[in-house]
Amino acid sequence: MTKKSRIAGFQTWFLYFWTYCVLGWCYEVFLEVVVYRWGFSNRGFLWGPYLPVYGVGALLILGCLRGLTKKPLRIGRVNVMPAVVFLAVVALTTVVELIASYLLEWTTGGWLWDYTRYAIQWQGRICLSASLRFGVGGMVILYLLQPLLEKGMDRLGDRRRRIVFAVLFTVFVLDCIVRVIRL
Repeated sequence: MTKKSRIAGFQTWFLYFWTYCVLGWCYEVFLEVVVYRWGFSNRGFLWGPYLPVYGVGALLILGCLRGLTKKPLRIGRVNVMPAVVFLAVVALTTVVELIASYLLEWTTGGWLWDYTRYAIQWQGRICLSASLRFGVGGMVILYLLQPLLEKGMDRLGDRRRRIVFAVLFTVFVLDCIVRVIRL
């Protein structure tokens, strides 16, 4: 792999990361405003409309589980691989959320969600309901969104990908720096 292709790969994967960060932020805001009717607030740790935990989770899902989506696992005539993938997404995203809660507590003194009101939860950090929703979201990522993103990235072309990457990466890094300084 050449240096140029590694750089292009990093740029592409950062854009996937950023896309899932933004989609995660939109999901959280949708829940807050439409489902729970609490009103709008910036759901993130950073200033911008993105939640890095969703980007990390999505990239882990893609890196760890994407290969499984193409392999059948049959019980009789029924392919049960989607159910296996779903359970793996649930487990992976639950671990990511749990680690994120500890990292946020360590760096800021608390975390940004509280599941203590949910029936099946642990320390208010993780809960079955959210884990199942993340499982559904992971399936949407694996089977629907990522193939579309890859087609869109191909259409974007190298020059435009580099420009979009440069702008979004700069904004994201500056946002992270400002947040760390404010700690």
